[in-house]
Amino acid sequence: MSTFAKNPKPARATAAKPRFGRLDVGLDEVSEGIRKSTEWLLGLQHPDGYWCGELEADSMLESDYIFMHYLLGTGDPGKMERAKNEILRHQNEDGGWSLYPGGPSNVNYGVKCYLALKLMGYKADDPVMVKARECVLRLGGVTECNTFTKIYLCALGQYDYDAVPAVPPEIILFPNWFYFNIYEISAWSRAILVPLSIIYAKKPFKKISPEMGIDELFAGGRKNADLHLRWDRKRPFGWRNFFLLLDRMTHWFERIHIRPLRHVSLKKAEKWMLSHFEKSDGLGAIYPAMLNAIVALACLGYSKDDPQFIRAMDEFEKLGIDCPEGEPDYPTPTFRMQPCLSPVWDTAQVLSTLGEAGLSRTHPQMLKAADWLFSKEIRTKGDWWHKCKVEDFSCWCFFHNNDHQPDVDDTNEVLLGLKAVDHPHERYQHEVTQRGIKWIFAMQCKNGGWASFDKDNTKKIFEFIPFADHNAMIDPPTVDITGRALEMLAAYGYTRRDPRVEKAVQFILREQEVDGSWYGRWGVNYLYGTFLVLRGLEAIGLDHNEPAMQQAAEWVRMVQNPDGGWGETCGTYDDPTMRGIGPSTPSQTAWAVLGLLAAGDTRSDSVAKGIRWLVNNQTPEGTWKEAAAGRNGESYYTGTGFPRVFYLAYHLYRDYFPLLALTTYKRMMEREGSVA
Repeated sequence: MSTFAKNPKPARATAAKPRFGRLDVGLDEVSEGIRKSTEWLLGLQHPDGYWCGELEADSMLESDYIFMHYLLGTGDPGKMERAKNEILRHQNEDGGWSLYPGGPSNVNYGVKCYLALKLMGYKADDPVMVKARECVLRLGGVTECNTFTKIYLCALGQYDYDAVPAVPPEIILFPNWFYFNIYEISAWSRAILVPLSIIYAKKPFKKISPEMGIDELFAGGRKNADLHLRWDRKRPFGWRNFFLLLDRMTHWFERIHIRPLRHVSLKKAEKWMLSHFEKSDGLGAIYPAMLNAIVALACLGYSKDDPQFIRAMDEFEKLGIDCPEGEPDYPTPTFRMQPCLSPVWDTAQVLSTLGEAGLSRTHPQMLKAADWLFSKEIRTKGDWWHKCKVEDFSCWCFFHNNDHQPDVDDTNEVLLGLKAVDHPHERYQHEVTQRGIKWIFAMQCKNGGWASFDKDNTKKIFEFIPFADHNAMIDPPTVDITGRALEMLAAYGYTRRDPRVEKAVQFILREQEVDGSWYGRWGVNYLYGTFLVLRGLEAIGLDHNEPAMQQAAEWVRMVQNPDGGWGETCGTYDDPTMRGIGPSTPSQTAWAVLGLLAAGDTRSDSVAKGIRWLVNNQTPEGTWKEAAAGRNGESYYTGTGFPRVFYLAYHLYRDYFPLLALTTYKRMMEREGSVA
């Protein structure tokens, strides 16, 4: 069977055609790139029908892995030793560790990695440790760390429980009508904080030898350090000080043992946690929640041979990638952890991209992927239902399994993927997709946009809560998710005549930056947001000549690199003036090209150079590299977890986004009759 669907009017010539005084890349080269990329992706499909690329993250995961196993007395010594190697692999020249490759050293990561190395036998006078210590002290020392880091330190006696922000389990008792309750914070924070509240209440402690301690990481020494959070003296009557006062009061009640609801709240937190183990790959199916859940189970008295503990640990260990023989670009044996697994996301993206690339709508591998996505359809009410009452729905999550926390972005992409397939069970496919669209509309927020996991999760006041210093307490609507929603809805025949669609368009237009770009919440950064918005606006029928689209396209052209590609670093979340600046990467170059094509730009030098960059940088196998030479195999991070806190590299982004860009370009060139 032919891989590609038959084209009734194939191009008669493939030679490049000169336009505006320069020579475009030939469509024969583009077509060959599409063919190689398609074959490469088809070869990566799992026998069950899905795709799942590695999610590469930072050294915090390996340091926490060592911490947890040391605290609980569990773990494979060999894996822990290889995890230590992975930590050393990513140490910066200044001795610290970064949130992303090439980024500045981070104090939380420096403290965690230093402690992990101490637990693995490194001495304070080792040159590696001397450099790490100097870096941490330059960054302010242990007291500058966030709540999560400090609570972990408390468990090994390296910080004081009385000085960390309180995470009382009583918060789970607040009813849903109360202004603050667990369903008014983001889904990921909910999954992290419920088990963390158990840990805080139980206050686990394991004594370690003085040689393993990190007193030397306190600026001025631990005895002289002020371990408590500092008051905001510039705004004495602001929300920060209000919540700090509540925090101090909570600690006072803890010290005098006035906790009348503690037993009840712990029971409810335990019940909530155990219920969320069901139909999920571990609590929340994300690394920090899963780790906290394991420690929380131990705090509640679960033995290591209890089925719940075993299951939680097994799911956690599945996130690991063990390389006992090393890798081609780094021969030292290593073990690294992924923050989660992304099979639904990757499968939906690949499926929709292969459809755009011309793969037959009834190709066996397309149908197998669709069947797998059907098997992951969620019909049960999750956490989102507390704020969005809708019946007879369908939705999908990011992971293999997590029925409690499906998300809008994955559901949008799944619906786009299924649109590329003609399934034999046509009626069933129609019913599934219509239920999915119904759920998407039900999850639309008041301002017209869509968030990820929840509806109208926008109470910014919660960001002032002392334990909210991980910068991810709420889940507000974003333009990138909304842009993809518009693209999906347009594929199913919706137009701006639908008031819900028009409301989404207006939300996006209001959010445009003054330079024409859009902020990207779930990808790095303005290139990601701008490309998804332009794709959505074009699909839903906004005219290419509208000022919003032309201004955005001009911004994209202005930030193109001299080599013809585009790049942007995670540092733009800290410094927006650096937007659109960074080494060229395949995924971000593809986003830029796709954005320009969506804005109607098929004839500029920018598009031609971008396509040339993608063609020239494709490997003979059909893939692309998203890392610079001499980086120990590290990838540039173009995925966003929590802005300013956590980033990651999706290893399949380098494959399906460039393929989509080449395909879209070729289709538009042929449509314009640009080939003789």
